[in-house]
Amino acid sequence: MLDLVLLPGFMCDSDLWRDVAPDLGKLGPLHYGNVYQDDTLEGMARRVLTEAPKRFVLVGFSMGGFVARVLTLMAPERVAGVAFVASSAREYSEAEHARRLQGALPGDRLKRANPGVALGLHPERERDPVLLDRMRDMQRRLGPEVRARQSALIRKDGYADLERITCPSLVVACRQDRLRSFEETERMAKHLPNARFEVIEDCGHMAPLEKPHELAALLTGWIETTTAA
Repeated sequence: MLDLVLLPGFMCDSDLWRDVAPDLGKLGPLHYGNVYQDDTLEGMARRVLTEAPKRFVLVGFSMGGFVARVLTLMAPERVAGVAFVASSAREYSEAEHARRLQGALPGDRLKRANPGVALGLHPERERDPVLLDRMRDMQRRLGPEVRARQSALIRKDGYADLERITCPSLVVACRQDRLRSFEETERMAKHLPNARFEVIEDCGHMAPLEKPHELAALLTGWIETTTAA
């Protein structure tokens, strides 16, 4: 059995993986990476490595994918495979970074015109009360200090770095993702030497909440066929 290390997205905690965990847990023990105490990708990666098993499969969702890229290059001998879900390797502009430091998120301008909407969700689920409550609860539990640290992250262009990741990799894009463009996620697979690219249809950015069983099936099939050895 393989150990799996799961890295969440911005202002998400382990509840992000609640509906994915039963299926992934059949593959081996699940570990939830600590990305809450550091304000750099390198610091997050080092902390996750310190707490992780000797060798593992790494799954990074959104912001967690940025951490996963850094971690895999930091300790390639420990990563049996790496999956990037609704993520990117695009550099943030100075303006984007400044807006994040001020507490703004992608899509906030549109969201102000549509209160009660979560642009991270598929348009048909953007007012789903259950999903909205889960997202808000994660943000409340993590609080303003974690938000400030994660907002301070410097995200430099990492597409060239991806070319140095030689372990099996999986890139999952979500067709209706309004926070991460389809093209920038697809581009990751083109730069990874040993990648599989998959698309979850009828899904916004928050794949682990919106399509947990579809996501778990993709991860399970990839792990079983490419990393079991």
